[in-house]
Amino acid sequence: MNRQAQAAVLFLVGAAVLHASVTDLYLRYVKAGLRPLLLAAGVVLILTALATVWYEIRDHRKAAAVTDADAHAAGHEGEPAGAEGREGAAPDKDTDGHGHGHGHREPRISWLLVLPLLALILVAPPALGSYSAMRTGTALQAPFGYAKLPSGDPVSLGLVDYASRAAYDHGRSIGGRQVKVIGFVALDRAGAPYLVRMALNCCAADAQPVKIGLSGRIPPVLRPDTWLEVTGRYTAKRTKDPVNGGVIPYLRVATAKPVPTPHDPYDESWNN
Repeated sequence: MNRQAQAAVLFLVGAAVLHASVTDLYLRYVKAGLRPLLLAAGVVLILTALATVWYEIRDHRKAAAVTDADAHAAGHEGEPAGAEGREGAAPDKDTDGHGHGHGHREPRISWLLVLPLLALILVAPPALGSYSAMRTGTALQAPFGYAKLPSGDPVSLGLVDYASRAAYDHGRSIGGRQVKVIGFVALDRAGAPYLVRMALNCCAADAQPVKIGLSGRIPPVLRPDTWLEVTGRYTAKRTKDPVNGGVIPYLRVATAKPVPTPHDPYDESWNN
């Protein structure tokens, strides 16, 4: 892969990163707070590609100028034009005019570096769902404190927020108020339903599920990975995650309705 090809790949990678950053595609890979860094990385890659092209053009111009100067000097010294001309004007078939041999070409396997670029451009992976959630232990952690609930009833809570209040505060900060949470459905091997959000620290590679069990007026038919808006109340019921033994609190369901997949399918509130 020569320098021109390297510049082209750098430019395309930078453009792909910028495209993912200015759309919602980047949310499939990293948390929303990393958008400024992705934008900066895309700009740097594109500028590096342009600089590579500029340096390549400059080097070619310098080499051409040196060749012309040598030929001009040789002509003034009265050297025969035959042999010298043949040497200067017709580069050996094993050279490129700059004295660089073509005997050692770049390995073609280096073009495999383009495959990740094509994957980024052509393939948009779905957000992690119920399959990953039920094979990974809950990542629920005890928070340092609990913010005061906003006014209104029912009060909208993030799934991670409700789970931490129910598991570690035993619902005291919720009181008897109705809460509304959104998550996707996951079913265990026995068919028991859970509402889940995948929480992440940095990117989708470290995403871990936070689960709450559902009791009460559960819809009769639930399909895994369906997003639900569930309204209900705190219940002291809880269970242990069979994967890692972590606590899974429950929500007593009053109503549940399907909703579209949210703008950001991942939940970042657990480490804020």
